[in-house]
Amino acid sequence: MRELILLRHAHAEPASTGQADLDRPLSAVGLAEAEAAGKWLKDNNLQPDCVLCSPARRTRETLEAVVGITGFFEHKLEDKVYDATPGTLIGLVDDRNDVERLMIVGHNPGLERLVALLNTGETSDYRGMPPAGIAVLQFPKEASIEPGVASLNAFWWP
Repeated sequence: MRELILLRHAHAEPASTGQADLDRPLSAVGLAEAEAAGKWLKDNNLQPDCVLCSPARRTRETLEAVVGITGFFEHKLEDKVYDATPGTLIGLVDDRNDVERLMIVGHNPGLERLVALLNTGETSDYRGMPPAGIAVLQFPKEASIEPGVASLNAFWWP
């Protein structure tokens, strides 16, 4: 079986005047949420083999806080994760079919809709994914990544 861990970035500061959305940092609450997410991953032995992270500052800071708790793992900034649709995210997962436990650190609505699509087969069946929320999906190793193929093994948020 393969696992896909989806981590939504923690709470971020609102954009200041003229600030690009990509440059929004985590808030103090967000930093605590990201550290709690790292602790939950560590406590549940969910060390990813590889991480694809949106280039947005808030996702990078979320990942840095997680790594500070869990220890280092391979990670890469992936431009396609920012503002991604479920279809784009599925393409990224397909591209890394050699990875047994892949984590994506990204944004809503793409992540919450991906969870619904892979688990139930419908993107309209999403329930929301709070800041620093984690969804752990499992699917057969040789399966194509398509609607309804995965089981949702865990869902956590701070």
